[in-house]
Amino acid sequence: MAHAFIVFDFGTNEDASQQARHRVEGWKQGFRLGNKLQMKFERAASGKSGAEEAKPEAKSKKEKPDERAERVRVLIRLDFSDHEKLSFQRWLERIPKEEAFKPASGRVVRQGDADFPDTQKLFDSLD
Repeated sequence: MAHAFIVFDFGTNEDASQQARHRVEGWKQGFRLGNKLQMKFERAASGKSGAEEAKPEAKSKKEKPDERAERVRVLIRLDFSDHEKLSFQRWLERIPKEEAFKPASGRVVRQGDADFPDTQKLFDSLD
C-alpha cells in the first residue's frame, strides 16, 4: 500500500490550522476519500513558564491572563492501495501547495524513512 504522512507545523496559528481542517474535510466529502485521507491534530503548550504567565502587565491587551499559546501540528495520513499510486502521488504533491497549508512548514514522511515508525505511533496515539 502507498502510505505516507505529511506533517505541518502551524506554530500558534490556530485559525490557519482550522482552515486547513476545513479544506481536508471538503476534499474527503467531495472526492469520497473516506479513510484514504485522515487528519489529526497535536497540540502542545508553549514554552512559557508559570512566572511569565502570572504577570498580566507583561501581556498585551488582547491576550487573556488564563489563555496559553498552544503549538499546533497537523498530521495527515495518506493511505491508498497499490493500484492507486497515481492518486497517492497527486495528493502528496497537491496538499502542501494549497493556500490553507502555506502558513505552515511541512514535511513528508514516507514509509522507508527513519522517523516513519515514530510518526505512525504518534498518529495512532492522537484522537
